[in-house]
Amino acid sequence: MKLSITTLILAALVVASLWFIRRWWRVERRRTTAAGNRTPGSVELLIGFVANFFDTLGIGSFAPTTAAFKLSGRVADEDIPGTLNVGHALPTIAQALIFISIVSVEPLTLVGMIAAAVAGAWLGVGYVARLPRRAIQLGMGVALLAAALLFLVSLLGWMPGGGTAEGLAGAKLALAICASFLLGALMMLGVGLYAPCLILVSLLGMNPLVAFPIMMGSCAFLMPIGGARFVSTGRYNLRAALGLAFGGVPAVLIAAYIVKSLPLDWLRWLVILVVAYAAISMLWSARRSSSPVTN
Repeated sequence: MKLSITTLILAALVVASLWFIRRWWRVERRRTTAAGNRTPGSVELLIGFVANFFDTLGIGSFAPTTAAFKLSGRVADEDIPGTLNVGHALPTIAQALIFISIVSVEPLTLVGMIAAAVAGAWLGVGYVARLPRRAIQLGMGVALLAAALLFLVSLLGWMPGGGTAEGLAGAKLALAICASFLLGALMMLGVGLYAPCLILVSLLGMNPLVAFPIMMGSCAFLMPIGGARFVSTGRYNLRAALGLAFGGVPAVLIAAYIVKSLPLDWLRWLVILVVAYAAISMLWSARRSSSPVTN
């Protein structure tokens, strides 16, 4: 029996998830850390559930989660990128399995954009994992402001409407692959992929719905790879990451198969306000950390 590209991608996602779980478990089992409760609490589980529930419905998870961590002070600023990529990896794989199964995309476009995003993440994570605290604060502050702006553009209807194409060819495909490489690298800094990917496919004349399998598929492959490197370096918060994972997977299934859709405009306005506030807070923290200490 001849296997389709979609079937092969879905099988690869299952393998990637099993590899990531094994890698995560083995590294943490060997690691000697300071004593402390590493079991996720109700707050971490709630953040994971809410972020991934609305991510499945099209809100995005990185910016809201970053805002929640920054405003609650539960994760050190420099550990937020790693925590996002480690904790959201398994819920995102669940989303990818669902959306790739039900939304049609031309195989060359899907595989090309996913591969480019993974390559960008592989190169980007090595750089981000070595960045000092202030550089991460500045990067995430700018990323959050960009996310708030993209939310606003979408909510006001200024985003391009897109077309009906399910794939790309020639120069458009090359442009999409180059852009995916950049977005994959930025994911390692905590920049969400959904809004930029939606704008990209719409500008190139594709059906905006195609952004879902492309985005979810890209993240589902690049996050385990990037997340495993964050786990190896220890630049993440284990308790928070476990909360995102354990709270997130059930949320994805509930949103995709039970709720399916909600009127979310009011929530998008709230996300804009919270994310903008978190961005200002992150940039202010970076400014304070650069100020000379005086007696």
